[in-house]
Amino acid sequence: MTIRLIIVDDDPLVRAGLTFMLGGADDIEIVGEGADGTEVAALVERTAPDVVLMDIRMPVMDGLAATESLRRLPDAPEVLVLTTFHADEQVLRALRAGAAGFVLKDTPPAEIVTAVQRVAAGDPVLSPAVTRQLMTHVAGGVPGPGAAQAATSRRAGAVERLDALGEREREVALAVGLGRSNAEIAAGLYMSVPTVKAHVSRILAKLGLNNRVQIALLVHDAEPAPDGGGTF
Repeated sequence: MTIRLIIVDDDPLVRAGLTFMLGGADDIEIVGEGADGTEVAALVERTAPDVVLMDIRMPVMDGLAATESLRRLPDAPEVLVLTTFHADEQVLRALRAGAAGFVLKDTPPAEIVTAVQRVAAGDPVLSPAVTRQLMTHVAGGVPGPGAAQAATSRRAGAVERLDALGEREREVALAVGLGRSNAEIAAGLYMSVPTVKAHVSRILAKLGLNNRVQIALLVHDAEPAPDGGGTF
């Protein structure tokens, strides 16, 4: 299967480099390029891509707003965020909006190709360690009197949403939050891979989420603070 890809970045040199790099892959076809988030909707409508490689920082409409807009569409393409920062609040917000993962601009070419292929196949490009680093960055990066209250409120909301899940769905959600694959979840919970996939689909539908990354972030939101007690 050929992966139809759009590249969106305000730097023409970056776009040219990515086009050269990704266009050389046998299974990737560059079907469009954009210089700003305002161009994305029309590009997607015209070219029907499978994946959008999206710069997160652009002058008029940034990648966050463009991702939020795209992921609200039916049959939306997957979004892979492109950034120069590995611990950035905007990256986390893009992931919450439905991006399937992110890659750094200095990532080796072969790894960017692999990331596009994985996202097209429905696999998030985000390790549990990176997810936790992002969460820690956002929680601790902007200290202030309201930070603890905001974290408590976020956790309460996440716990309430997860409470809507059945027991097996909660077990699967927790395993997704730990970064486990469907095969690993199936082995750990003594169920078949198709059953795991069915549970993941029901979790996404019940919680109104787009992908496994958002399940993982919700699970992390529900976790107590290091000095707290109990589990969600």
